[in-house]
Amino acid sequence: MTDERSEPGSEPEAGGYDGAASAFVERFAADMTEAGMQRMASRVFACLLASDDGSLSSAQLAERLRISPAAVSGAVRYLAQVHMVSREREPGSRRELYRVHENVWYEALLDRDQLLTRWTTTLRGGEQALGPDTPAGRRVRDTYEFLEFMQGELEGMLERWYARRAGGAEATPGLKPEE
Repeated sequence: MTDERSEPGSEPEAGGYDGAASAFVERFAADMTEAGMQRMASRVFACLLASDDGSLSSAQLAERLRISPAAVSGAVRYLAQVHMVSREREPGSRRELYRVHENVWYEALLDRDQLLTRWTTTLRGGEQALGPDTPAGRRVRDTYEFLEFMQGELEGMLERWYARRAGGAEATPGLKPEE
């Protein structure tokens, strides 16, 4: 099945997946892989993101991406660990669906925020271990000060994003608007 996003002349491929959608999925997956994400996880994530419902079964993913069910399973395991997708049961079926989270980028940034907190804690200890007045200690201090700055900016940025999504309403720190 194709939809209005299909380019003229693009032919449906496996599972109603047209050439334009496939090209987008592969391009975005390549971008994410270049940024450090596992290749197969990038492809599965991009495919889920490009699906109308934001969810597909293992068989649908394997067909659209022309990969094995084992490759889908490994990719989904990784994506679930990093909170980018979740597993759901299809109503009335034993079949699992894999769904991209509605707030996937928010969740990913929150995970980064927690990671930054751990890093700054470790870096503060590293500054003391190396000596705060040594070149290495100063370099470590510059690193954690930058990461703390990034954390503060990230919090404000997420609040502004949710205010924008809510149509300009005032954002409440730590709260997401009703969907």
